Amino acid sequence: MGLRSYLIRRILLVIPTLIGVTLLIFAVIQFFSPIDRASLFITDIKGTSDLDAIIAKYHLNDPVYLQYLYWLQAVLSGNLGWSYSSNMPVLKAMLKAFPTTAELVLISIPVIVLGGIKLGVASAVHRDKLIDHATRFLAIIGWSLPTFWLGLILLAVFFGGLHWFAPGRLGTTSEDFVNNPTLFTQFTGIMMIDGPLNGRPDIALEALQHLVLPTITLTIISIAMIIRVMRSSMLEALSKGYITMARAKGLTEKEVINKHAQRNALIPTITLSGLLAAGMLNGVVITETVFQYKGLGYWAAKAALAAGGTGGSDVPAVLGFALFTGILFVIANLIVDITYAYIDPRIRLE
Repeated sequence: MGLRSYLIRRILLVIPTLIGVTLLIFAVIQFFSPIDRASLFITDIKGTSDLDAIIAKYHLNDPVYLQYLYWLQAVLSGNLGWSYSSNMPVLKAMLKAFPTTAELVLISIPVIVLGGIKLGVASAVHRDKLIDHATRFLAIIGWSLPTFWLGLILLAVFFGGLHWFAPGRLGTTSEDFVNNPTLFTQFTGIMMIDGPLNGRPDIALEALQHLVLPTITLTIISIAMIIRVMRSSMLEALSKGYITMARAKGLTEKEVINKHAQRNALIPTITLSGLLAAGMLNGVVITETVFQYKGLGYWAAKAALAAGGTGGSDVPAVLGFALFTGILFVIANLIVDITYAYIDPRIRLE
């Protein structure tokens, strides 16, 4: 199977998967009250006190399959309902919070993935030596530490004790400045990009400084998985016959490791890295909450805990976040499959 045919088949498979995600979310919706279900269609809280009119307008008394079609139509048009905790439409609130999380992920993921791959390869190549023992110890520690505990310890030492790195995305003065549209234009919402574009590189540097502790926390916790998977895959690859053949042909050890063993060992690591990136883009709830880093994870936690206008949780926001999570993981799996095809052409024949 050629690369084009492989890609077309994978992309087509995404469609029924996405439909399945929407069906699952819609099934959950059926457990909520008519008021909460009606709020999934509201994008302006003003003038929505007549519940019967809302239910009639959005066909909430129609058969379930028709309700699903109307709901799906609303979702495809960008209507995810009204977030009571943010006091704005769900989609607008998510788009507002997403760049904050994206900035954290763009810094953390390269460190986690590239660092994990390098340490995993080094651990496997120098099996049972000092670097292997040290790397495995690091992986065990990282895997075992609770995220909230590590974050609090880092805050206590580097903020409370040394006064080096403060929580939040920016300082209070800078936060007020960037939120003033007459003074600062947010082109992307990512301060390390928008700062220089506004002639304020100091904003970018301040944002980078505030990213240090969250990035360290995510790296220590997440790199352990990459190291363990990469080490295991690398050890398996090094035991294969083609490695022995490559050495017999006179290839240098560096060529054997980089061109043969590592290339094949990367496949399971790519899967883990793709899912890890997708999970972080959903918002790293604990890390963002500990460091008051107001991205998607912080927003989702706030929405889940907040009391909505109906006296319950912010249902539209929570379901909108769940839908975004499902779609993001589907897209991440598609990207992983495409990457597979480039790394190992044999996968296209499956």
